[in-house]
Amino acid sequence: MLQPVLIVEDDIKLARIVKAYLEGADFRTAHASTVKEALQKAEAELPLAVILDLGLPDGSGEELCQSLKERGDFPVIMLTAKSSEEERIAGFSLGADDYMVKPASPRELVCRLKAVLKRYERTSSSPDSIASFNNGALVLNTLRHQITKDGLSISITPTEFKLLQALAASPGRTFTRDELVSRALGYQFEGYDRSIDAHIKNLRQKIEHDPRLPEYLKTVYGVGYLFAGERDAL
Repeated sequence: MLQPVLIVEDDIKLARIVKAYLEGADFRTAHASTVKEALQKAEAELPLAVILDLGLPDGSGEELCQSLKERGDFPVIMLTAKSSEEERIAGFSLGADDYMVKPASPRELVCRLKAVLKRYERTSSSPDSIASFNNGALVLNTLRHQITKDGLSISITPTEFKLLQALAASPGRTFTRDELVSRALGYQFEGYDRSIDAHIKNLRQKIEHDPRLPEYLKTVYGVGYLFAGERDAL
């Protein structure tokens, strides 16, 4: 049986609408209206994906996002009234795979959910491929969805992996933010190019020895980013 999409929303009317549209698209659903209930349901059955409101009565939706991401490899779509660019970027920094501002179209929500799930499927079904850089200091394993730095496994979200994979596939090539949105997120929406900055910041914290002086992920000012690692010979 397909895992449920966990809807974390304390607005019961909105939760019912989202539930109806998801089930109309053949998804199974579960609902939680609090942080505590969401964690309990995620522990009882790992969700296929999570639709997450950030304004919850018993705690922070942002902290809940981090806790959920620690429990399993599934996408999180934030559905919230927090609408500023800084708040959207902060959401992506916490590991969100998508971000929608209320009031939002439930039909668009279903489409975005399908998009992030397809991205996860493509990543998990990719052929076994290992790319090694800088004499083995950084290694990407596509099939296992793993990154190792100096021999140690690094925790990484699917979106971060997809972004790093896109950059590392063409060392030295400069990608614009729009290009990286298309490659890493799988679609293009106005304003999402700035979310790439948040993902790059996260990746630098994880793979660089000194994020302030990046060895791999270089900024090309006014354009975008490039991967500066040297690929090892097979």
